[in-house]
Formats: sequence, structure tokens, C-alpha cells
Amino acid sequence: MKRFGQVIGIKPDRIEVYKQLHAAVWPAVLNKIKECNIRNYSIYLYDNLLFAYFEYVGNDFEADMAKMAADPMTQEWWAICMPMQVPVEGRKPGEHWHTMEEVFHTD
Repeated sequence: MKRFGQVIGIKPDRIEVYKQLHAAVWPAVLNKIKECNIRNYSIYLYDNLLFAYFEYVGNDFEADMAKMAADPMTQEWWAICMPMQVPVEGRKPGEHWHTMEEVFHTD
């Protein structure tokens, strides 16, 4: 299992809509997340930043993320959510959510 922490900005005028959407995530999107080996997924809000945490339990992260990205229902969900988000400066090429470095963990 590998832990991930990611960050992205959110447009201040879209925060409430984003929260409402995530209070009722579409079942097909949730199923695809699970099918792509993501567990224990949370998104937190701080001011105009979103922080995501999840655990990846698969063996091929890139293949699972490609599978998720190819899913029509996930694409539809992203088409609604992505315009509300503001990628952070310093992100790597191709990143939308910026993956952060883990500097501490304890069980």
C-alpha cells in the first residue's frame, strides 16, 4: 500500500457547490475509484486549498489511473469539478492535483 497526499486550489465562489457535489458523489464514480485500487480517500478544505489523501493498494498505479481517466462517467464528473479547481504553482508537467512529498508517518 502506498499513501498519497495531493493539493489543489479551489475558486472561492465554487466552494459551496464543490462541497455539495462531494456530499453525494455519483455511485459509478465511487465504484471506479474502488475498482482502480484506491482506498481510504478523503478530501479536506482549508481556505482556498483542497487536500486529498488516499491509499493505493494495487500493483500498477499508472495503469489504474489510465483506466480511471478512460471511464466515461469519471470524465463527466471531472468535467464538472475541474473548472472549479486551480492547480498550484510548481506542480509537475501533466499534474492537475499536485502530489506532495510524505515527510512523516506513524501507525
